[in-house]
Amino acid sequence: MARSTKTKTDAPRENRSGADAPNPVWFKPIMFGLMLLGLIWILVYYISQSTLPIPGLGDMNILVGFGIMFVGFLMTTRWR
Repeated sequence: MARSTKTKTDAPRENRSGADAPNPVWFKPIMFGLMLLGLIWILVYYISQSTLPIPGLGDMNILVGFGIMFVGFLMTTRWR
């Protein structure tokens, strides 16, 4: 009996899973959106002279803005 010389890696990869899978369609807009939202949050805080976006937080608004941006930057490590 003759054996096939094809291996499992010779087959086309139609169904990718795990590390080889491309990102879903929503990934890039969310990633860039979070980075922009964090930047806008900080800009609004400085332009409004700390009366917006949440006056009760005071200087913590800067940390909130950087936190939102940080989540967006963390998403870039999974971008394919």
